[in-house]
Amino acid sequence: MPSQLKSFSFDASILQHQSNIPPQFIWPDHEKPCTEPPPRLDMPPIELGGFLSGDPESVANAARLVDQACRKHGFFLVVNHGIDMKLIEEAHRGTNYFFGMPLEEKERALRKPGDHCGYASSFTNRFSSKLPWKETLSFRYSAESRFSDIVGRYFLDVMGEDYAAFGRVCQEYCEAMNSLSLNVMEILGISLGVGPSYFREFFQGNDSIMRLNYYPPCQKPDLALGTGPHCDPTSLTILHQDHVGGLEVFVDDKWHSITPNPQAFVVNIGDTFMALSNGIYKGCLHRAVVNSTTPRKSLAFFLCPRMDKIVTPPKELVCEGNPRIYPDFTWPALLEFTQKHYRSDMKTLEAFVNWLRQKKHLQVEG
Repeated sequence: MPSQLKSFSFDASILQHQSNIPPQFIWPDHEKPCTEPPPRLDMPPIELGGFLSGDPESVANAARLVDQACRKHGFFLVVNHGIDMKLIEEAHRGTNYFFGMPLEEKERALRKPGDHCGYASSFTNRFSSKLPWKETLSFRYSAESRFSDIVGRYFLDVMGEDYAAFGRVCQEYCEAMNSLSLNVMEILGISLGVGPSYFREFFQGNDSIMRLNYYPPCQKPDLALGTGPHCDPTSLTILHQDHVGGLEVFVDDKWHSITPNPQAFVVNIGDTFMALSNGIYKGCLHRAVVNSTTPRKSLAFFLCPRMDKIVTPPKELVCEGNPRIYPDFTWPALLEFTQKHYRSDMKTLEAFVNWLRQKKHLQVEG
């Protein structure tokens, strides 16, 4: 169980100007940011418009590029995605507005211990060291029709009438991300050889997470990290970065940067989809670095299955040469594990499987 820390409040408006940073935010030497700018990651741009047109050459090309990327590091870009840039800009503006509020205002949405939704400034109820230099606001999105206003309702209920307009923007943004996610799932289905509908149908009615990230300036950016090295436990992450760089991916034993492109979304495979693909497609270690002058923000949509869905690979992906790697599980079980028992890293899935087996063993003995 991770060591706990008594409530410690990270007020970015104060800390971002301090020349010395609290020791909780200083990372070990082997995990500190690179002293020299890292090389850029070579990521294929996937032309979504061409894929959706049904043009056979475009479909084949998208599937081939995604397959190559997901077997190596699980990161690719989606361009020509058809999502209104005005909507993206409104989401970024609202994010700026929220994180620019006084701490006591933001803490109206304070995340409760063990929960994955709400405002958090340092995840301090979970870990006592290696804290991320960031603030986040996370909330649930559901693609089921009975939850058609779940995001807008969250902002209204938690933050009040002043945030109703931003809540509507976030609801619309999540709906756009849901649509984009399902289109990407078609490409992944084709590239894995199970057809375009398999994963699309699996994620219909998904129960996903939206997170707004804000990385304040840090006067000691060589000592801190905005987000520590981790793999996403979710299925698919769709990230929109602002113009400030900071995202890095660990490939071929070294860190690489991902250059911001406002016209594109960065997509990466998470642990749940790695299990769904029977380990054929890989998640990859990534992190966020900070700088001393400019705040950075990003919008992250984490696609997750419906809570009752069993995560199990299609039979076409299991054979003598590639036997089952992971047991069946549900997303809520993995979510609970990462929220209460384990800090996500590159071995999350392995640790989760061991935890499941221990629980099963104890139940049998009991």
